Amino acid sequence: MKIVVFGASGMVGQGALRECLLDPDVKSVVTVGRSPLETTRPKLRHVVHADFGDLSAIADDLADADACFYCMGVTSAGLSEAEYTPVTHDYALEAARVVGGTYVYVSGEGANADSKTMWARVKGRTENELLALERPVFVVRPGFIQPRHGIRSRTRVYRYIYSWSAWLFPVLAKVAPKFVTSTDQLGRAMVALAKGAHADRVLRSDEINRMAG
Repeated sequence: MKIVVFGASGMVGQGALRECLLDPDVKSVVTVGRSPLETTRPKLRHVVHADFGDLSAIADDLADADACFYCMGVTSAGLSEAEYTPVTHDYALEAARVVGGTYVYVSGEGANADSKTMWARVKGRTENELLALERPVFVVRPGFIQPRHGIRSRTRVYRYIYSWSAWLFPVLAKVAPKFVTSTDQLGRAMVALAKGAHADRVLRSDEINRMAG
């Protein structure tokens, strides 16, 4: 099985990549980014590309994929909707246009196309457009994500929040399981979807954790 991962340097992408590399059924992993990854493995190949709005130049590298994981994201803090939309929406649709197979879009708890909150509205609109495609598409909506196995967010404020709130994770996992998952659980659930596991097309954290086993 060949899986293409966008955003493999981010926290969620690192978790997805780790689980892809650990799974023996995944024979080939192609990551796409603006700079090379430090991680190297025999079955891993990284494609450096600058323009995520047009992937035509690297289409051959992404061909014959069994699944595509879109993990790219950017914090909405301080951004206008016009600035937030390319990474969240435009690039996600372009990846879906070029990469075949099962498509898994990493959204977020609270995404809603009718929301008055900008980030939720953009993610919700992206979800709707992807789910309308005539192909296997799944949306994962994690809430609080616990970074594990040395994985860290690239966003400073998120690193502070995760570090400060780490002690809360076991409590939140018990009292609010629909809102809590971890990088490894999310990654394993995405790989399960790539393998054809049966699931609702929109998965919240409790369903993500169930699929992760």
